[in-house]
Amino acid sequence: SLPLLYLFYGVFGGIGLGVGYITPVSSLVKWFPDRRGLATGLAIMGFGFAALISSPIIQKLISAIGIANTFFILGICYFLVMMLSSLYLAPPEDGWKPEGFSTAKNGKAQSADISQLTANEAIKTKRFYYLWLMLFINVTCGIAIISIASPLAQESAGMSAAAAAALVGVLGAFNGLGRIGWASASDYIGRPNTYTVFFAVQLIAFPLLPFISDKAVFSVLMALIYTCYGGGFAAIPAYIGDLFGTKQLGAIHGYILTAWAAAGLAGPMFSSWVRDATGSYSQSLTVFAALFGIGLFISIFIRTDIKQMRKKAAVHVSNSVKG
Repeated sequence: SLPLLYLFYGVFGGIGLGVGYITPVSSLVKWFPDRRGLATGLAIMGFGFAALISSPIIQKLISAIGIANTFFILGICYFLVMMLSSLYLAPPEDGWKPEGFSTAKNGKAQSADISQLTANEAIKTKRFYYLWLMLFINVTCGIAIISIASPLAQESAGMSAAAAAALVGVLGAFNGLGRIGWASASDYIGRPNTYTVFFAVQLIAFPLLPFISDKAVFSVLMALIYTCYGGGFAAIPAYIGDLFGTKQLGAIHGYILTAWAAAGLAGPMFSSWVRDATGSYSQSLTVFAALFGIGLFISIFIRTDIKQMRKKAAVHVSNSVKG
């Protein structure tokens, strides 16, 4: 039944995927204020690497017992794992901070949250839409490059179909490593700097890809792009916590992730359209480079809004002390 497939696999499965993604990631931002990037990077890396672990198992199950029975077994296993794991978890007490934690002296670029907003308040701010656009651009271009990685490797670097397929598999690991690597780095260099690096690197890398014939250089450049794509997912929850606080972090994270859904439609469709219209991927990569230019501008411009908010927060604290 196609309608039931849409309902259970599409609607219910999609809701479960969203809840299962946002809830733990948003909780980690609250529970590990001194290592927000590291904590969310570990979780989102697991989200990405899970496909590498489960895919071969699922394929063997389907071959052995069929699709329907595979769903039954996976459903039961996932239910048991999630229920048992949930028994281990407990939120920290209100106001808890790690021992010795101080945003002023921990030696990192991290600083105190500049506000504590509800989701409805957050969507009325400019910085919400700055974050939305940055994630949308990074994911749109990232998904597009993933969708054309194999044919691009064959067209530009002259790889065989088998070698290109192998490269795509290896690049999936860099996607996961980028999630933990870049997110951890953001604890030290700051989330604004991290996103600026993402866009600057890809602004240069994307237009170069069609002109690189050396297989090794092409592979390294693709690996770097994949780390930036994965890192964009992992750094955004911590960035949201920095800008909007943890009051309704889960809801704000959900709103921001609509950029992911929109990008999932825009990226591959646009890349395919340009490929069909021009007969080459180079034109689409040039357009994506222009999008990275816009993202780079936003990543720099958002700092102005952050500085203004920090000044307002400092004035508010000063007035409270005087009062």
